[in-house]
Amino acid sequence: MTDPTHIRNFSIIAHIDHGKSTLADRLIQVTGGLTDREMKEQVLDNMELERERGITIKAQTVRLDYKAADGESYQLNLIDTPGHVDFAYEVNRSLAAVEGSLLVVDASQGVEAQTLANVYQAIGNDHEIVPVINKIDLPAAEPDRIRTQIEDVIGLDASDALEISAKTGIGIHDVLEAIVTRLPSPKGELEAPLKAMLVDSWYDAYLGVVVLVRIIDGQLRKGQRIKLMSTDANYLVDRVGIFRPKQEMLDKLDPGEIGFFTAAIKQVADTRVGDTVTDEKKPCSQALPGFQPAQPVVFAGFFPLDNAEFEDLREAMAKLRLNDASFVYEMETSAALGFGFRCGFLGLLHLEIIRERIEREFNVELITTAPSVIYHIYMNDGSTIELHNPVDMPDIVKIDHMDEPWITATILVPDDYLGAVLKLCEDRRGRQKELTYAGTRAMLVYELPLNEVVFDFYDRLKSVSRGYASFDYQMLGYEQGDLVKMQILVNAEPVDALSVIVHRGRSEQRGRVMCEKLKDLIPRHLFKIPVQAAIGGKIIARETISALRKDVTAKCYGGDITRKRKLLDKQKEGKRKMRQFGKVDIPQDAFIAALKMEEN
Repeated sequence: MTDPTHIRNFSIIAHIDHGKSTLADRLIQVTGGLTDREMKEQVLDNMELERERGITIKAQTVRLDYKAADGESYQLNLIDTPGHVDFAYEVNRSLAAVEGSLLVVDASQGVEAQTLANVYQAIGNDHEIVPVINKIDLPAAEPDRIRTQIEDVIGLDASDALEISAKTGIGIHDVLEAIVTRLPSPKGELEAPLKAMLVDSWYDAYLGVVVLVRIIDGQLRKGQRIKLMSTDANYLVDRVGIFRPKQEMLDKLDPGEIGFFTAAIKQVADTRVGDTVTDEKKPCSQALPGFQPAQPVVFAGFFPLDNAEFEDLREAMAKLRLNDASFVYEMETSAALGFGFRCGFLGLLHLEIIRERIEREFNVELITTAPSVIYHIYMNDGSTIELHNPVDMPDIVKIDHMDEPWITATILVPDDYLGAVLKLCEDRRGRQKELTYAGTRAMLVYELPLNEVVFDFYDRLKSVSRGYASFDYQMLGYEQGDLVKMQILVNAEPVDALSVIVHRGRSEQRGRVMCEKLKDLIPRHLFKIPVQAAIGGKIIARETISALRKDVTAKCYGGDITRKRKLLDKQKEGKRKMRQFGKVDIPQDAFIAALKMEEN
């Protein structure tokens, strides 16, 4: 058994692109986890998508052996966590599984919104935090300014912050020494009943579900019968091991160690992040605190571009669900788009990743409907409904009031762009809570309705700040709102895929933009087509697509006006009949363009 005083468990906290995965690569390389030949960039990011975007989507773990300057050998367990707000719960559980963190900050960019959010989570978990200033080899690096910024914005003492360059390898040994000397060792009792935290799980085609755990007390052995406390399900452990980053099988895991086990578990949904694993015969007295099931926040419809690909889409959904329990879906049909699925996601990045994976890995082209959030509808008869899809909204007469979700957003932005960002937040019904300065950058705290954020808030924020603003949010709760369902009518027929729930104050503007957009997208027919935005029976915006016309008077050269008049009247009558019975075909690309709509 490894002496717990020689174990260090830690994670790396950083904003996107501040060098988290590169630092993990260097630590693995320096401690000999992989040879130079086996090494590749972002070695812990397995997905092509993770490498391409430079983000971490799944938490990964690796055990490193390090011989420190004091001559002792130490076991270092690194959990490489996602940084994005959509995966905040996974980050929280990963941080709860370790005792310390490396806070990585870019020497030229400084502290960003996600750095703040994750470092506060680490402080909340009583972590010892070692500040690391990365990319000091860049010409624009200003380590002294960043050191002051860490102290001002976060409130951490950064006088002994390490200056490194993960790319070139400068200062990596100092980081390893700091992990050994400055981070605490885990505490745990070997004799106590097994208590382990479930940090993550994923599906392996050969082994079933692989479960990543941190042992708090007791031992996890091969052949042991275990119980998952949130579901009361029992399993027999058939493999126990660690990652270095290659899999290595062991007989047991001791207190303070991080490793994995497999137990013929069929679905990732059975193993929930944050759950407590214990012995079936001798369970621990109480589960670990902080467990909560993952809740989808944003909903959108996925429809195949070609209806013949529906079965392929169903198969793709089932396979993705195997590996991602936070992604939920159910079948739905739309008059305009045919058969598809209503899917729930943790946030917009999660939605984007799932969509891209379906299109890449399963080769199914998708139409995605406008994302919406969960509304709570209170009916006149006292009942409550959770609404995921605007199409299912009950009759307005039966509704007493509606509640919508709100978030607390933290935005860090350079001074020059502050005015534009304030205007954007105000336009989106935001309420300013705080405005503080850290050097030349302003830190804004706003309360915003989630409905306004899922639409295209992030894109607009990046464009008004030239890409310099960083954004992070937490759920705040539900508040009553003056919300209405806006429908788009084409030739007096409602198009269900374009229905949205909007705030009454912004409905006219959104309706007008939608109608103008559709006017350009729907091809002209032989009759006039009205495109209208309506709330209930009231039309709030309208555009008319003019008819294609044949010149029926071309054959009349000279002669009496009454002959021309007669021909024109005959044509007019034909157009009137046609409008009554004519059917408007809206092409698929018009849907895609309308749903990708941005406000001008």
